[in-house]
Amino acid sequence: MLNSKIPAGPLQDKWKNYKGSVKLVNPANKRSLEVIVIGSGLAGASAAASLGEMGYKVKCFCFQDSPRRAHSIAAQGGINAAKNYQNDGDSVYRLFYDTIKGGDYRSREGNVHRLAEVSVNIIDQCVAQGVPFAREYGGLLSNRSFGGTQVQRTFYAAGQTGQQLLIGAYQALERQIAEGNVEMFTRHEMLDIVVIDGKSRGIIARNLINGELEKHFGHAVLLCSGGYGNVFYLSTNAMGSNVTADWKAHRKGAYFGNPCFTQIHPTCIPVTGDHQSKLTLMSESLRNDGRIWVPKQKGDPRSAAAIPEGERDYYLERRYPAFGNLVPRDVASRAAKERCDAGYGVGSSKQAVYLDFAAAIERYGKIECNKHGLEHPSAEELIRHGRAVVKEKYGNLFDMYEKITGENPYEIPMRIYPAVHYTMGGLWVDYELMTTVPGLYALMQGLADGYFVIPYTIGNYLADEIRTKAIPTDHPAFIQAEKEVKDRIDRLMGIKGTQSVESFHKRLGKIMWDKCGMARNAAGLQQAIQEIRTLRELFWKEVRIPGSSDEFNPELDKAGRVADFLELGELMCIDALNRNESCGGHFREEYQTEEGEALRQDDQYMFVSAWEYKSEGQFELHKENLDYEVMHPTQRSYK
Repeated sequence: MLNSKIPAGPLQDKWKNYKGSVKLVNPANKRSLEVIVIGSGLAGASAAASLGEMGYKVKCFCFQDSPRRAHSIAAQGGINAAKNYQNDGDSVYRLFYDTIKGGDYRSREGNVHRLAEVSVNIIDQCVAQGVPFAREYGGLLSNRSFGGTQVQRTFYAAGQTGQQLLIGAYQALERQIAEGNVEMFTRHEMLDIVVIDGKSRGIIARNLINGELEKHFGHAVLLCSGGYGNVFYLSTNAMGSNVTADWKAHRKGAYFGNPCFTQIHPTCIPVTGDHQSKLTLMSESLRNDGRIWVPKQKGDPRSAAAIPEGERDYYLERRYPAFGNLVPRDVASRAAKERCDAGYGVGSSKQAVYLDFAAAIERYGKIECNKHGLEHPSAEELIRHGRAVVKEKYGNLFDMYEKITGENPYEIPMRIYPAVHYTMGGLWVDYELMTTVPGLYALMQGLADGYFVIPYTIGNYLADEIRTKAIPTDHPAFIQAEKEVKDRIDRLMGIKGTQSVESFHKRLGKIMWDKCGMARNAAGLQQAIQEIRTLRELFWKEVRIPGSSDEFNPELDKAGRVADFLELGELMCIDALNRNESCGGHFREEYQTEEGEALRQDDQYMFVSAWEYKSEGQFELHKENLDYEVMHPTQRSYK
């Protein structure tokens, strides 16, 4: 069994006691220790800025032309924190409870409670940086709800929270760059981890402008490279988002944890055609005020406006009265799929449901008219004032929807359908965020780990590395790793096939979505594994990459990432096939309650799956038991 290194003692004291007893590195020694950070989104930028300010010598890498291009910028709805500004009963414990329950009791108590604890610090940090969170009339920070909660704890900046948070982290990073504490490498992609004497000691990176391979030493390496949802091809992720950094680490000994755990977001703009390459998210926050419904009549051909109230099925409110439209994402997603599969879908594809703001516009209109002293407002006045409130709260999201669909969501309900959004799996880490390779860390894509966790935990490791001098990059391990990267690039360029990289990615995505997506079963997963192996073999025979490797070549970059996806996809299906239960977003059709909800098998699968790479297509399963000291796992209910 894997050792998660959870500190002893009561849950609420674990992090405090850890910080009070952890090893420290004195300021003079920090100046001789080098840390590499891969990624410059919220996790990478916050970690690089924090470690740079502490005195470490930091190198930060991203494949974009600027840290501000990181996909963190796309987050819309908000960031949760247990501040209890609304005085509605929130607390650190309740945030911890909601998160454990939302994750269907398949996450580690110690890490989740720490996340709930530091959530309050994140908001203070961001406000100090100037992040323009929405505020109430009196000046206090505003809150709204997210799915899976009955309190308002989500801090937001209209529908562009990620952009504003990233600007805050970016300016902190740029300050450290200006002071010389952080060296920034844009347009660089990490293509391998260098391991010396069992420890992570550096990376091989490719300069994406001129194709040159570079060797970089580090006493520790932090992977902050985001999620791998693009294995499904169509997802809400940026087109450049990939698994390459994590997968290279996995091949060098880092175990991959719960790879099949994928979050499906319920409110995305539906697919419109075969040539679409990206899906657009409509923020979680829209479920605060939008009501989700379908016609009660199967295959109803009428427009939304022509369907009277009595003939509408507000199915989330009907099935889950306690939470209504704010059930967790996996529950809302499966419910939408069930309605569409049963023949109640809307739109030309019939693979969509309505997200309707008419009731919210009317409700806000009445409030605003009261404020203006209008005792008997006309319907037009109600709508005008109500739309103004909705525009202030969600305006940029409504504009985005109209630009993409050509429909005005103030007048016509949005059409939404679930899509791949977030990946809950990734490299397995212990309480200190260290992978199974000493000196190699993996951070969650967010601010908690970068600002408030890794600055403490990395010192516990580096305190024993102060006598390790910088290892020259002509060390045999660096030379060998560089050769392996070059040989792989040469092999890709030498195939000279007839099929595009994009076509392989599309085919992989269809296999994954159809057989390892919102619903999975043993037969489908077994088929998917064989289909992916066949597709991977064809890729290495028939892919065509134009240009050369010693120049700017986005097709080569994409080919390397798709090659890694073709290996990851197989492991995801193996993991899903091995877990004979349903939990959260992992929905095995064989394991569901009579009401169609996820049915866990706690007596058999109360563990984290951690897969060790052996060879291509060969993985060994290791387990970390999940011991619940405070929570008592039960069948989730949002009714």
